[in-house]
Amino acid sequence: MERSDLAELHYITPICNVPSILRYGILSNARAARTQHASVAMHAVQDRRARVMVPGGRRLHEYVNLYICARNPMLYVRRHHAVCVLTVSTGVLDLADVVITDSNASSDYVRFAAAPAGLRIVDRDRTFAEYWTDNDQIEEWRKKAAKCAEVLVPDRVEARFIRGAYVSSEQARAELEALNTGLTVTVNPHLFFM
Repeated sequence: MERSDLAELHYITPICNVPSILRYGILSNARAARTQHASVAMHAVQDRRARVMVPGGRRLHEYVNLYICARNPMLYVRRHHAVCVLTVSTGVLDLADVVITDSNASSDYVRFAAAPAGLRIVDRDRTFAEYWTDNDQIEEWRKKAAKCAEVLVPDRVEARFIRGAYVSSEQARAELEALNTGLTVTVNPHLFFM
């Protein structure tokens, strides 16, 4: 993947968290654990992520995980919850110690590389594929993992990098706009598998 392939990065979060995110930034799992917030995380996945060390010596939970493509298995599972996808500037790729993964960062065969050059390890076609299903079970697992390629930002993504939000419906737009965040909110049912 080339940097020019990326218009934005994505962060999946409950709508109710957006005001706090705009005040404090998007926090890593470790930092968010110290604050009151709603979560869409799956406990089994978080238990697995808690055991991962990113090359360089930091724990995965010390990074904010941004998706290269939010239309992925995680959003598919959580699409009926009151969630939004925040759009984040690709400018975060230029921050210190940012890491790219070619699949879900807790996958067994994940590769890590320093940003921004690390984008070269990401399979663009698989990551942006419409679907991850395949008749070949091994290929389906590869596609599913690649759909969850991540950009890992140490500790926090400052609110200045947040550009807007996607929601699944007009009802979700009204819910987010009622929070008076000032964000541009776009209804995109396709992103949410609707």
